[in-house]
Parts: sequence; C-alpha cells; structure tokens
Amino acid sequence: MEDEKRISLRLPTDLHARLVEAARSDRRSLNSEIVHLLEVALGPAVEDDQSP
Repeated sequence: MEDEKRISLRLPTDLHARLVEAARSDRRSLNSEIVHLLEVALGPAVEDDQSP
C-alpha cells in the first residue's frame, strides 16, 4: 500500500479469535488478514483517473 491510514478498532472477543485463527491458517499477520478480507468483501478498487 502506498498510502496507509491507522485506525483503532474494537472487536468482539470471539470475532478476534476467529480472525487470529484465519490469519494463522493463511500464514498472514492479523492486519494482513483483515485487509485481505475487506478487499475480498468490497471487490476491486476503482481508479478515478482511468483513461480510455
């Protein structure tokens, strides 16, 4: 990521545990797992300056 934003995020304990397990299974950090899941859920990014 060229630009990054930091956020503080509160998660229910059970959701945190599920994310930690998924990250471990996928050999990712917790942060990378959350970013990956958000990207999958939101779909591909749309660039503003796409020229034909």
